[in-house]
Amino acid sequence: MNSKKKTLMEIIGKENVFDDSETLEAYSRDYSFALPMKPWVVVYPENVNVVQKIVQWANRAQTPLIPASSGPPRFHGDTVPSASGAVVVNLSKMNRIRRIDRRNRMALIEPGVTYSQLQPELAKEGLRLTSPLLPRAGKSVVAGLLERQPTLVPRYQWAILDPLRCLELVWGNGQVFTTGEAECPGSLEEEWAKKLAQVAAPGPHQTDFYKLVSAAQGSMGIVTWASVKCQMLPKIRKLFLIPSERLDNLIDFAYQLLRFRFGDELLLLNRSNLASILEADADQIRVLKEKLPPWILLAGVAGLSVLPEERVAFQEKDITEMAHQNGLQPLQEIPGAKANEVLELILNPSRDPFWKLGCKGGFQDIFFLTTLDKTPGFVKTMCAVAEGHGYPESEIGVYIQPVHQGAGCHCEFSLPFDPNDPAEASRIRELFIRASEEMLKQGAFFSRPYGIWADMAFGRDTQTTTVLKKIKGIFDPNHVMNPGKLCFNPPSR
Repeated sequence: MNSKKKTLMEIIGKENVFDDSETLEAYSRDYSFALPMKPWVVVYPENVNVVQKIVQWANRAQTPLIPASSGPPRFHGDTVPSASGAVVVNLSKMNRIRRIDRRNRMALIEPGVTYSQLQPELAKEGLRLTSPLLPRAGKSVVAGLLERQPTLVPRYQWAILDPLRCLELVWGNGQVFTTGEAECPGSLEEEWAKKLAQVAAPGPHQTDFYKLVSAAQGSMGIVTWASVKCQMLPKIRKLFLIPSERLDNLIDFAYQLLRFRFGDELLLLNRSNLASILEADADQIRVLKEKLPPWILLAGVAGLSVLPEERVAFQEKDITEMAHQNGLQPLQEIPGAKANEVLELILNPSRDPFWKLGCKGGFQDIFFLTTLDKTPGFVKTMCAVAEGHGYPESEIGVYIQPVHQGAGCHCEFSLPFDPNDPAEASRIRELFIRASEEMLKQGAFFSRPYGIWADMAFGRDTQTTTVLKKIKGIFDPNHVMNPGKLCFNPPSR
């Protein structure tokens, strides 16, 4: 055993260091087109003190670190090493729910906490956390929020990073740091005794430090806990399915709902994505797609503890009137789908295997931020590029999610393919690159620049790239944190 590995084992314990071929192979690739590369070892810290010691050791040993907290499968290449000799820091053992504060509707959780673990505990206190669309069972809540995954309820999103609030993190230079109002003298327990709840995200002082680690793919530091803003758990829930032959009609209607803050869950799907949500078998998905309407808007309403029936009733009445004004009809059942079944699915994590894998066993997503009114143009472009590459329009999954109270939206295209067919995988890779380039030309904002999107995004903005590299030099001077991601090229060792 070399001295480098011996020192690492002394820090974290031999039982928490893994370098067997099976483990390393699992982290060498994912479902993305990232080039495979095995890490050197995988380690499992259990508290912030150990995380800090690992980062300090990495600076001394000039060893790359790759934070990971979610379980497999993985899809974006952000945890696949881009530099040799990397250590994957798996935070899944840091999975404590440190506090649930019903009065302030806050929860404080470690990075290994998953949606499957958190939501039942929140429900015991009459709370819930707005979640993404069918996150995988092992998805870390903290990782999802740091990655800016869109959540289903835009009316509760007051900032693009909501419901994420305060963080504790270890910067790449080994310094432990807390953001927002959590940056107070004393321990968390002492803060709680003073009735502080880690609610305010900005700060300390005039800098929003938590934004520096958002969508950073672990290239700035390692987050060891986060506070998240919760919502009251509804007493009554009801979902409306609003079908349409054309996307444009649903866009106009969605703007009306957002303007009046009606509804809770609000999202748009095409028939391909809804079929994949409802069915797990490829043949059943194909049959269901033939029954479903081309486009479906999902609008949920909720009644809380005060007058829940009345709250649902008036929203149902007004939503129905607005739908009729747009030539639409809110329904509890459409050909191939029932609203109560869809609601049950979207309020919970995905079944296993992940819902997008059911169609062909693999997929590639293209997603970005835009505004609702521009989404029909992006759909037209996606279909045109797909046709040019011989990819059937009917296979493309579309998911449109309003964010930040409707100020913008997450637009996502899913391209199912068979990963065991090299010819098909190669064709999808070419389609993915070409479609991404066309979306960028059309004004797509890749706010989560994985893989090739990083070069596309940062190559068009040299000033931002220069500033980010300076910030990286401050908080991670030796470039040990996930080198090779975003605009941070691996340093020569």
